[in-house]
Amino acid sequence: MVPASEHPVGLPLLEREPEIAAAAHAVDGLFGATPSGGLLVYRGAAGLGKTALLSEVRRMAAGRCTVWSARGGETVTSVPFHVVRQLLQPVLTERQPDGIRDLLGDGYDIVGPALGVAPPGERHADPQGVRDGFETLFRTLAEALPPLVLIVDDAHWSDLESLAWLASFARRTGGPPILVVVAYRIEDAIGECAHLLRALGESARLLVTLKALTSEATAKLARASLGEHADEPFCREVWEVTGGNAFETVELLAKARDQALDPVGRSADALSALGAATRGTGLIARLEEMGTATTRFAWAAAILGTDISPELVVSLAGMGPAEAADCAERLRLARILVGTDPLEFVHPLIATAVYRAIPPATRTAFHGRAAWLVTRSGRGAALAARHLLEVHPDNDAELVEQLREAAAEHLAVGAPDAARRCLERALKEPPLPRVRAEVLYELGCATLLSSPATTVGHLRAAIDTQLLDDALRVDAVFRLSQALTHNDQTREAAQVVAAEAARTAPGPAQMRLKAAHFLWEGVQDAEDDGRERSRRLTGTAAGLSGRDNTERVLLMLRAFDATARGESAEEIVQTGERALVDGALAPGTGWTGTAWGFEPPALLALSFAFADQLDRAENLFDEGMRAFEISGWSGGHLAFAHTLVGYAHRRRGRLAEAEMYLRESLRLADRVGDRLPMHWNGISMLVDTLLARGHVEEAREAAERYALAPPYASSIAIPDARSVRGRLLLALGRKEEAIAELENTGRALTARGRHNGVMAPWACDLARALAEVNPGRAAELAAYARDRAERFGTHTAIGVALCTSAALTEGPAAVELLAEAVTHLEASPCTYELAVARVEYGIAARSAPDLGRGRVLAEACGADGLAERARLALEGTRTAGDGAGHRQD
Repeated sequence: MVPASEHPVGLPLLEREPEIAAAAHAVDGLFGATPSGGLLVYRGAAGLGKTALLSEVRRMAAGRCTVWSARGGETVTSVPFHVVRQLLQPVLTERQPDGIRDLLGDGYDIVGPALGVAPPGERHADPQGVRDGFETLFRTLAEALPPLVLIVDDAHWSDLESLAWLASFARRTGGPPILVVVAYRIEDAIGECAHLLRALGESARLLVTLKALTSEATAKLARASLGEHADEPFCREVWEVTGGNAFETVELLAKARDQALDPVGRSADALSALGAATRGTGLIARLEEMGTATTRFAWAAAILGTDISPELVVSLAGMGPAEAADCAERLRLARILVGTDPLEFVHPLIATAVYRAIPPATRTAFHGRAAWLVTRSGRGAALAARHLLEVHPDNDAELVEQLREAAAEHLAVGAPDAARRCLERALKEPPLPRVRAEVLYELGCATLLSSPATTVGHLRAAIDTQLLDDALRVDAVFRLSQALTHNDQTREAAQVVAAEAARTAPGPAQMRLKAAHFLWEGVQDAEDDGRERSRRLTGTAAGLSGRDNTERVLLMLRAFDATARGESAEEIVQTGERALVDGALAPGTGWTGTAWGFEPPALLALSFAFADQLDRAENLFDEGMRAFEISGWSGGHLAFAHTLVGYAHRRRGRLAEAEMYLRESLRLADRVGDRLPMHWNGISMLVDTLLARGHVEEAREAAERYALAPPYASSIAIPDARSVRGRLLLALGRKEEAIAELENTGRALTARGRHNGVMAPWACDLARALAEVNPGRAAELAAYARDRAERFGTHTAIGVALCTSAALTEGPAAVELLAEAVTHLEASPCTYELAVARVEYGIAARSAPDLGRGRVLAEACGADGLAERARLALEGTRTAGDGAGHRQD
């Protein structure tokens, strides 16, 4: 619906020329040789002409552009996606259900529920996924329509879900040009709303703070409205009464015209009384003069807020249709309401004044009845919730259940903040003690995808009540441990499940908790006795066939632990296979399962990757990416999926592709928080990949940006963060620091019994670093790396270890070692490592053909530094050959 203008047609928009010119330039930019969109933000106090400016933008874009408008409302700030739904109303109302499904495509199940055109799913929707779905939808529409202009008025009263999307959308790059124009009141922007509006302002190509009209502009308005004979004393009094407020000026002049007031100095004294009647108590007094019925009708309209249905107003006000029609007409004539179906207040200032004038007890009763009417109309608990939130607490068990139902609907459409508000209000009712524990649990679940720290507090409170039933308590403890891990508190996560397992009777619940304990201990960066944990896990997993999901998860954890320890890769693969059903993840152990989380399948896939079973690993990684995308989980989960897919490319030797995925993983992770476990994996893999490419300076910049340095995360990173940092320090020529870092890394990992040289390549790098300063220690490390690689048994591990041994050897022995390394790596799926071995062999053997093959491989991998090394060596080989030929002559 197009909002009503606060500025009557025919009156000039004064002292807004720069703002109008900027808007005209922005609209014209949609049609330039290189079309461009952008964001315009108008802000200021109430009544300064923001809506009039937006109306002018709408006018200048009409006929040239597709213009969609929306408006926030004081009483609908708690309705998720209210503003987005308004913006999309034109395109949704013109389509049949099948057409809407075709329009939304793959995003139907993600954004459809948020738009109210598809039923909510059973699982919680990821807010970031919904926002991304909206962005895709708007991009698609903008490509198919004339240039798109989105206008949002009263953004300070926008629902937070829409505002979060708008702030994200304003930062987009690429795609078809879209012009977004936003207006808001500075004084009413508070809390999270203020934060999001500041973010909008930072993205704007134009941010304007409107000022009050000068006395000169006020005089021009007075003469435009009342005639050129309006004298200076009269115009001056208009300005004094209104303070240059554009809305109040227009309203005062309208009332002066209605009363045929002569616009001369002797009439100036009457302006003060007229002005008072346009706002605050004066407005309410004028409303009350219209009678009880009309006042009640206005109250009912104010309760409903925006998009006011006459049918609901009639029911809420408790009057017949004829009486209601009469009341509506009186309110239209008094310039309080405008429109017919729906109705709307002429200005938000009027709506606010009417709403706040309703006696508190009456207002609460109105909201209670409105909730009942909305529910009875079949619109669902979520829409009724905005009224339920305003009802006074009264030990109402039914209201608690309604709020819980509304929260579930909010979560299903990707609005956890709205769900949180419902559940927090339910706690104030208050609910019965056992129900209170369940509400606290639901509060924790509401923020699991978006705020792990908040989740921790609510779940601890739920568990501490000691009133959750056994099954719910175990689930609460597991989710608490997940949240702690995602919040970089992995040690606490392990302690929580261990304590709960100790108090739980033997059975499936206890086994789930024990498995969770193994999980969180195993992914800790440091633990008290890693060898003992591995021994217990080995004993627990021995003989398991994977007959249920707990056994399957234990087998996944055992496979990963054996991988980190560097045990037989062949046996690791056999263990991993027992965790699958017909070669696939069993239902309930998948990437989006709530019983176990995404960590077990991720660890299994990584185990396959390190065992040189990259086909299996890539299939699982791709499955995880698809699962997160289909579920609309585009926050931390999708960031981690990009990390894993990027690492698969890194292992394959597709370094440029790996870099692309890893940079995207960090971009996605940045939207969730700072220095979270997902950041550590992403940056470790990215720095390792950039070093493989030979892009040392880029690796340094990335490491500094994401603080790849002590203190490290409480969870392990893949590849090992300390090893990667040591490798970076070596590449930067900071050898002493690198040696210290790698020595510490080696002591920490071997103390835990972790000897996988591919997952944590500290030994090979340290051996090379010590080759000149401590050749004896270097030889020991090379021998250790080779021994552990042969125990692990993959061609990749053995080939890399042989290259390290060759680097410490000279003459024919080095050539022989490198030849053996090439043979192993030719049987490996890791092309970059093969390229390294071929180049090193070509250099050692002075073989131009092998150098050429190594260079081609390096270039195919995107390993620019290695390709350049091969090129220089090849030139040296040819030069030496030419020199030998001349001497022979």
